[in-house]
Amino acid sequence: MNKKERFRFVLDYFSSHFIDAETELIYDNPFQLLVAVILSAQCTDKRVNQTTPALFEKYPDIESLANASEEDVFQLIRSISYPNNKTKHIIGTAKMLMEKFDSQIPLEVSKLILLPGVGRKTANVITSVIDHQPNMAVDTHVFRVSARIGLTSNAKTPLQTEMQLIKWIPKEQIHVAHHWLILHGRYTCIARNPKCSICGLQAACKYFSKLATDKKEAY
Repeated sequence: MNKKERFRFVLDYFSSHFIDAETELIYDNPFQLLVAVILSAQCTDKRVNQTTPALFEKYPDIESLANASEEDVFQLIRSISYPNNKTKHIIGTAKMLMEKFDSQIPLEVSKLILLPGVGRKTANVITSVIDHQPNMAVDTHVFRVSARIGLTSNAKTPLQTEMQLIKWIPKEQIHVAHHWLILHGRYTCIARNPKCSICGLQAACKYFSKLATDKKEAY
């Protein structure tokens, strides 16, 4: 199976099995999504979703969060990873949104990455989820799954993975392909002991093919 055939097989499978794929972060507006994505760095969506209701209840908009005290915000998010840094990031982001962006969430990657705690991955998530822009956010799941299946080759960084994926994924599918790969990595192609026996991508997966070959040689 060549690269084009592999991508087509994988995308066809995902589009028929993950029809309603979307972020598992819970949010009501772009501001809440931005905060949730910043908080989700090196933390599970489940933990973030348990944390944000109280945060958003007390600080429901950009202005209120911009004027919040670090001590108070820290207490609200202390159960997630790196609460000290993330407290500074979300308050700093709210302040910058007020001062430089008229309290609006910019939907350009180049502007979003100016915000504290916002890197390329977060900016790609915001623009693809909110505006369906053809931007591919690469987290640990996307990085791992893409390499295992064989969608990427020798990609050493998230940016290299991103560039290889968007080269082959149709533009209109890029924004949702991000969620397909994440969900597959979260529930099937997990980091340790991937559930290959129940995976529908066996025919296209280089990792599964190698496992099958190694098993035959062992006998």
